[in-house]
Amino acid sequence: MRRTASPLSLVLLGVGVFLLVLAPLLAWYVEPRAKRTPLDIDTVTVLTGKGAYFDTDKVETVEGADLTVTRQVRGDVADSTEEHAVWDVSTSVDPDKSLPAADPHDSLQWTTERWVSDRKTNAPVHCCGEKPYFEGEAYLKFPFDVEERTYRWWDSTLGATVPLKFSGTKKIQGYEGLRFTGTVKATQTGTRQVPGRLVGSKAEQVLAEEWYTNHGIELVADRRTGRIVYAQIGPRKTLRKPGSDKDAVVLLDSRKIAFTEATQKAQVALADSDSGRLKLLGETVPMGAAGLGLALAAVGTVMVVRGRVRPGGAGEPSE
Repeated sequence: MRRTASPLSLVLLGVGVFLLVLAPLLAWYVEPRAKRTPLDIDTVTVLTGKGAYFDTDKVETVEGADLTVTRQVRGDVADSTEEHAVWDVSTSVDPDKSLPAADPHDSLQWTTERWVSDRKTNAPVHCCGEKPYFEGEAYLKFPFDVEERTYRWWDSTLGATVPLKFSGTKKIQGYEGLRFTGTVKATQTGTRQVPGRLVGSKAEQVLAEEWYTNHGIELVADRRTGRIVYAQIGPRKTLRKPGSDKDAVVLLDSRKIAFTEATQKAQVALADSDSGRLKLLGETVPMGAAGLGLALAAVGTVMVVRGRVRPGGAGEPSE
C-alpha cells in the first residue's frame, strides 16, 4: 500500500500557514499604518469655568463670570496628504453676554489657526499655510502610544512650548488615561496700544505690556491613540504699564476652565472606539490568528505525515 495526503490535511496545513504569516503582518505592518492622524476630522470641544474678564462696554474687569471656551477643529482634506494632516482650528472665549455668538468676531476673544502635523509622529510640519509657527510634541492631541514621560506641549497664547510632566493615571467618565500637568510662569507676550489712564500712565496713549500666565494645565490622554479626553487650563492675561512689575488690568483670569461633561463623554467615546480598532489590528486579531494558525498547521501536519492508506497500483501488493 502507499500513503497519500488527504485534501483536508492539505487545506488545514495551508490555512494554518496562511494565518501564521498573517498574524505578524497585521501586528508589524497593517496596524502601524493604521496609526495615522485622521484627515476628515470635524469636532467641537467646549470648556467652561468661572473667572474674570475685561468688559469693554463697562471699561472694567468683571469678576465671578461664567466663561466658555469653544474650539472647533476641521480637517482640510484637499490640502492634506498621505504624510501630512492639515487641521483648521477656531477658538473663541465668551462670557455669558456674548453667547450664543452669531459671529465669532463678537466673542471676547477669537483666534484661528492652521495646524499641520506628521500623521505618524504628530510632529509639526511647516508647510501648507501653517499659522502660526508651531513646535513641540503635543497640541490638539498627543502622539500615538503615549509614553509615561514629560512632553512639550504647544501653548498658543504663550507662543512657545510648555513642559507637561507625567502625573500618573486618571479616569475620565470611567475611562483611564495618562495625566500630564504643568504651569506657565508670568511671561510678557507682546504689547498693545491703550489709553494711558487704563494702566496708570499720564500719557495719552501707551504701548502697554501684555502678560500671560497659566495657573495650571491638566491634560488626560488616551494611551493608544493620544486623543485628549480631558483638558483643564487656568489662563491669566493682563496689561501692565511699560516697565512695571505689577498687573494694571486683568483681561482674563480663571483658575479652572475644563471640558464639560458632554465633551468628556464625546472624547472618551471616540478614544475608546479608535483605541479598540487599533487593539483589534495590533493584538486581538494577530494573537487569535497565530493561535488558530498554529493549531490548524499542527493538525494538518500530523494528517499529512500519517497520510491515508490507498490500494497499491500495478506491481504493488494490495490489502
